[in-house]
Amino acid sequence: MQRREFIRLLSGATAAWPLPAWAQRAPRQHRIAFVHSGIPAGQLTETAGPFWVRRFHETLRGLGYAEGANIVVERYSAEGRSEHFASLAAAVVGRDPQVIVVNLNDLVEAFAAATTTIPIVAIMGDPIATGLVANLAHPGGNLTGVSIDAGYEIVAKRLQILKEAVPLAAKVAYLTSSRIFMDTSLGLSLQKAGQGLGIALTWNFLPEVK
Repeated sequence: MQRREFIRLLSGATAAWPLPAWAQRAPRQHRIAFVHSGIPAGQLTETAGPFWVRRFHETLRGLGYAEGANIVVERYSAEGRSEHFASLAAAVVGRDPQVIVVNLNDLVEAFAAATTTIPIVAIMGDPIATGLVANLAHPGGNLTGVSIDAGYEIVAKRLQILKEAVPLAAKVAYLTSSRIFMDTSLGLSLQKAGQGLGIALTWNFLPEVK
């Protein structure tokens, strides 16, 4: 076969190559920015990270997303320096990832200020008290995620569950930080919940760390 005929044949075969076959050979890679307030970036992996970081990657894999195959994970750390939150958020948003995973309310707030379009998946404390969202069920905007503290209104539900489990419970000791107790509405919320359930509450304060 002449060289010119071979090139013409190869060109025709390439043009006729089915599109799904190309897609299988070059799967689309989604980019995730994984940002932590303190953990070094090199430890935000499926093998080196703490339990919840490893579980995050395991869950992605279970959903069919594998790093190096169809996702790229870009890792960042603020290294515990809150003064760098805003500049870090700007740098990450400038990379234009498809989704941002981030922790800590103050760092989440920096990202919420940096973008209103890139989805932010946050692991945070009470997002209502800090003004990140107005409603847990419908946070709105581009912010979603998991709250490790859904607000002090949940303490009533906890006491209710305790009363259901131990119907004769009449006195409950609550262990908390004196700073949190004095500076927030936690004490009032607990007192109201206890009165409604017929439970007397006593307070035990943790020693403050200097």
